Amino acid sequence: MTSLEEQIKGLKYDADGLIPAIVQDAQTKRVLMMAYMNAEALLATVRTGKTNFWSRSRGKFWVKGESSGHTQDVHSIRIDCDKDTLLVEVTQHGGACHAGYYSCFYRKLTEIGQWETTDEPVFDPEKIYKR
Repeated sequence: MTSLEEQIKGLKYDADGLIPAIVQDAQTKRVLMMAYMNAEALLATVRTGKTNFWSRSRGKFWVKGESSGHTQDVHSIRIDCDKDTLLVEVTQHGGACHAGYYSCFYRKLTEIGQWETTDEPVFDPEKIYKR
């Protein structure tokens, strides 16, 4: 039997050492967000039960909710058949989206080619992130 570290290293990461992680509400199955993990973030997620990611824009490791307090408790982590994408089922506390919505997928393309906002914000990002 191989160790957890070996299992994590055996996944298919991109050239930057990252793997996409789709985050889904464990109860409703609604997709909340997509972010990237490296092996370190995935191992931290498994060990802490909280989602940890690699920020490509900031070039650093981050824990979901470290700024907002809107954390995610991990229920399960799945891998696709190609071993190059993760599905992380969570309980979301607060909103998953930094724009103030429960899910990052709060807009839908209409028949006339416009993006329609389909959800209501659950928090004010100006208050949370003090922009």
